[in-house]
Amino acid sequence: MSVWIRRSLHAVNAVVALAALALLVSVLTTRGAPAAATGATQAAPGAPASVNGTALLGAAIAVAGSAIGAGIAVAYTGAAALAAMSERPELFGRAIVIVGLAEGIAIYGLVVGVILIGRA
Repeated sequence: MSVWIRRSLHAVNAVVALAALALLVSVLTTRGAPAAATGATQAAPGAPASVNGTALLGAAIAVAGSAIGAGIAVAYTGAAALAAMSERPELFGRAIVIVGLAEGIAIYGLVVGVILIGRA
């Protein structure tokens, strides 16, 4: 891969990371506008509450990003675990633990997504 392509991919990664961080900060710092300020009337008791779209978008980014990261981590650790187990089969237990830790990244993203949806 040429140096130019690698640098452009790093730049795109940085821009996406900053955009996700800005979205996360805006979701966590904004509060719902009062009903009197928006001119909205009070909803009926059985009506669903309005949903904050930015919180849902932040939850989707958190879950998708963690799932992609977990997939990449499992790919590398799984390949290394198979290589280690082919030479020393007694490393099976340790290799499974390391691969399981890589899969835990997706669970952390899911927890963040649930917290963000709870704030919506």
